[in-house]
Amino acid sequence: MTLTTWYFEMRDRGELAAAGAPAEPVDLVRAEIPSPAFSKFLYTAVGSEWNWTDRNPWTDEQWREYLERPGVETWVGYVRGTPAGFAELDGTNPGEVELAYFGLLPGFIGRGIGGHLLSEGIARAWTLAERWPELQAPQRMWGHTCTDDSPVALGNYKKRGFKVYRTEVT
Repeated sequence: MTLTTWYFEMRDRGELAAAGAPAEPVDLVRAEIPSPAFSKFLYTAVGSEWNWTDRNPWTDEQWREYLERPGVETWVGYVRGTPAGFAELDGTNPGEVELAYFGLLPGFIGRGIGGHLLSEGIARAWTLAERWPELQAPQRMWGHTCTDDSPVALGNYKKRGFKVYRTEVT
C-alpha cells in the first residue's frame, strides 16, 4: 500500500485565508489544564477514523510530560457544549509552531465547521508567544497530512493559506 504525506507551511500570519463562520456557533476554548485523559479522548475520538496510532502506546505520564511543555496548546471547538474537534499546537521549536493534530469528531464532519476551526487554530498559533513570553515569536507554522487522513484535509489546509513544501511517498 502506498502512503503519500504532504508537508505544508505558512511563513506569515497575513497568508491566513480565514474561512467564513459556520452555520452553527462554535466556541473555541483552550484546554489550559493539561489532562492526559481529555487529550487521549480527543486524539482517539478524531483519529480512530483516520488510523492515528502513534500515540496509542503513550502512558498517562508521557501524555502529561508532552502537554506540560511550554508552547503546547490544545484548542477545542465546542458546539452547544459538545466537543466537535480540536487543534493541537506545538510551539516548542524556536520560531515555529507545528499544527501537531487537527480534526473533527465524526458526528461533526460535513457540517461546515472544519474550515472555521482550522482558521481559528491557525490564528492562535501565530499568537502563541503572547501566551508563552519565554518563547520566540513564530516565523513559520507547519504541519502534515497524508492519504490516510480525510480526503478533504489537504484541500482545507491549502484553502487556509498553507503551501505544500514537501511530498513523500512510502
